[in-house]
Amino acid sequence: MKIMPCPLNGPRNISEFTYGGELTAMPDPARCTDAEWADYVFNQSNLAGVVREWWLHNASSYWFLAERDTVTDEILRTFDPREIFSQRVEFRAPDPEEHPA
Repeated sequence: MKIMPCPLNGPRNISEFTYGGELTAMPDPARCTDAEWADYVFNQSNLAGVVREWWLHNASSYWFLAERDTVTDEILRTFDPREIFSQRVEFRAPDPEEHPA
């Protein structure tokens, strides 16, 4: 049985988690092109070695980050996203007054 240490809930069976993708820098959604946004949403680097990834603990709906070696599948560390992010990104529909068609 493989165990993952959840920063909120402690060590849990890996079956309680869902992989959320690599951590990558998000382009400014209000200023980037459709191609840049699509690249961010759909493409991954798929690097061999240590990468930072988003993970979800399904039972608590808690999103966190993990550093994992993709060659050995070893989880090196897990941590709360607040270690990296200081503010939440809010998405809103464009205002037609700001961007007339």
